[in-house]
Amino acid sequence: MRMHERFSRPMIAARQIGRGCSISAPFPDDLFREGDFATVPRLRPGNRSVWRSALPRFGKKLLIQSGAAVLALALGALAATAQERPTLSFYGVPGLVDMPSAQAIPDGDLSLTVGWFGNTLRNSAAFQFAPRITGVFRYSRLGDANLGGYQDYYDRSFDFRFQLLNEGRRRPAVALGLQDFGGTGLYSAEYLTATKTFGSRVRGTLGIGWGRLGSFGSFDNPLGAIDDRFETRSHDTGLGGTLDFGNWFRGDAAVFGGIEWQATDKLTLAVEYSSDAYDLEQRQGVITHRSPFNFGVNYRLREGVDLGAYYLYGSEIGARLSFTLNPKSPPSPGGREGAPPPVHPRPAAGSLGWSQDWVSSEARVTTIRENLRAGLDALGMELVALKMTGTAATIHLRNPRYDAEAQAIGRAARALTRAMPPSVETFTIIPVRNGTPMSSITLRRSDLEQLETELNGAGEILERAKIVDAAGRAIAASDRVAGAYPKFQYGLGPYLSPSYFDPDNPVRADFGARLSAAFSPAPGLVFAGQLRQPIFGNLDQSNRASNSVLPHVRTDVVQYEKQSELELSYLTAEYFFRPGRNLYGRVTAGYLEKMYGGVSGELLWKPISGSLALGVEVNYVRKRDFDQGFGFQDYGVATGHASAYYEFADGYLARVDAGRYLAGDWGATFSLDREFDNGFRVGAFFTLTDVPFSQFGEGSFDKGIHLTIPLSWLSGEPTRTAFSTTIRPITRDGGARLNVRNRLYETVRGNHAPDLQDRWGKFWR
Repeated sequence: MRMHERFSRPMIAARQIGRGCSISAPFPDDLFREGDFATVPRLRPGNRSVWRSALPRFGKKLLIQSGAAVLALALGALAATAQERPTLSFYGVPGLVDMPSAQAIPDGDLSLTVGWFGNTLRNSAAFQFAPRITGVFRYSRLGDANLGGYQDYYDRSFDFRFQLLNEGRRRPAVALGLQDFGGTGLYSAEYLTATKTFGSRVRGTLGIGWGRLGSFGSFDNPLGAIDDRFETRSHDTGLGGTLDFGNWFRGDAAVFGGIEWQATDKLTLAVEYSSDAYDLEQRQGVITHRSPFNFGVNYRLREGVDLGAYYLYGSEIGARLSFTLNPKSPPSPGGREGAPPPVHPRPAAGSLGWSQDWVSSEARVTTIRENLRAGLDALGMELVALKMTGTAATIHLRNPRYDAEAQAIGRAARALTRAMPPSVETFTIIPVRNGTPMSSITLRRSDLEQLETELNGAGEILERAKIVDAAGRAIAASDRVAGAYPKFQYGLGPYLSPSYFDPDNPVRADFGARLSAAFSPAPGLVFAGQLRQPIFGNLDQSNRASNSVLPHVRTDVVQYEKQSELELSYLTAEYFFRPGRNLYGRVTAGYLEKMYGGVSGELLWKPISGSLALGVEVNYVRKRDFDQGFGFQDYGVATGHASAYYEFADGYLARVDAGRYLAGDWGATFSLDREFDNGFRVGAFFTLTDVPFSQFGEGSFDKGIHLTIPLSWLSGEPTRTAFSTTIRPITRDGGARLNVRNRLYETVRGNHAPDLQDRWGKFWR
């Protein structure tokens, strides 16, 4: 298979410059990518010898294309400056003070907003999931509200916002929003808002709202002319979590609006007319509403950090702090790692150095193997097996360092040019995970020698590479290098275990030390375990007791914190294997996770190319004792899922898991993630099963947010370590799934298309 489509047209385009203007320059796709400056890594000012050898080969082509690249980047930077991020409201979306505006958010922006006024505290996380789609999760506190039996009432809510129109020369920007569409309904509202810029410093907003945003200065719903049902709206809150389509855009409506004036490059002043009467908060004494007019000052401390001060509703003083980042722009640009050794060119073809006589010399072969292993070790990789002929070399490679598999492959290829005799023309690199071959990448040595300093060298290498499935390429005992098996690894370090949304204490956490170890006596077989010792924290101080009518498969988690001291997180035997072409298998037995032990089996079908993968997993588990030792409780269940994965363009990954969950309920989990080329990943999921919403309890059904931040994104240096978390507004027993380590899809996908192709720009890094 040849994965070259994305590199066949070496062109990069700077996005909108100013308004309605764009520029393009002829340089390769892999030259500048999201966080990856992926061309000729050794051509740096500090590496003068390489520059001296490279410049004659580039000549005018290098100067012309580099000049075009610099021009495009400069104009692109001006465009980024001209299209500043909008000011965020107290709800964490583009807005004036408390009301939403229609300003567009840059694609990929992730913002965190903390806003306070009166006795109201709002914490919002907003993500621009697509150029026109914004998702928001909000966690709010109403102090001294005396609601639902709580002195301080905490509320979780989700928003959805769609950018109908971007601002043009004459037309305004227009956005449609659903506020608190899946929560208790405390902040439930819908709105249609329009924003227009006048001159260079004045911006006006006008909108119409329903629900909360239709509660002050309201009038009959104009949509009532279409259907009488639009004239009434229910205000029941219930358990929350349901999509109350019957309330959307119904009931009285009201108009809101305001003006922003950008006094300086950093200072913005705003005045707005609010259509929110704050009826509930007034009844509970949380705030006093005397006027619909709000006034605000926003100061941009630096790009991505805003601080605001406000006077609201004629009685309240408030403040807001917002942090915004974009995964496409990491805080530490990549490339901080040391440069790899350059390709070692061979002597002329007619020299005696091309002889294949070395194959018959055992001493020479041993020296080659040791030199290659030493070279890979210096690069942070491990040689597992090596097979050589007079013209070809095949290696099995373990990569514990580089999060971009293409970077590991590129560095291994250069190490091969330095270790292999000149007669070896073909290199086959087989990445190995858990002792299992993932894929087979075959490169020609002459291509490496020819393309190393070409501007589109990575794209040309990809076009000429042969990348196929590695089924049938298991590690032969005769090819293993000494010390590859058996292999023992261990690690000792700190851990942080957070817990969110306990109404008695919204943020809890434990900090402690953990010891992990793994022993692999043969390829594919791994024995692993982990111990954790909490040192300090308050996870065990929660007094929340489960009120679930379902088996307590997750809601007893507090008991595990209270009754355990030294925690056995997991203790497993795993076997990974390749049952056939495009097939991957896993069997795991032991103490699988914090709460369950048993047996888990998985089979995955995933071709080397293509976007679709299918899997099936079957488990039988028993609930562990609360002390997290070796004992079990009486509860046992058979659980499992059939899964479908599909990778869309632009990094969108959709997944459906259908089957039986830990409480014995049947249903499906739907997930949609967006993953950037540097590994930063944000997504959301929800689960619907045959458990009625009333039996599920608060929240009605399981849902949450995924977040993965690679450490390489933060540090600029390659590492496979990442911070991953799943944020659930509420943890209940319905829709609960087993947590098993090393599920196959995430293990395999990095060495397959499109992931391998998407990050191929790092081949020469």
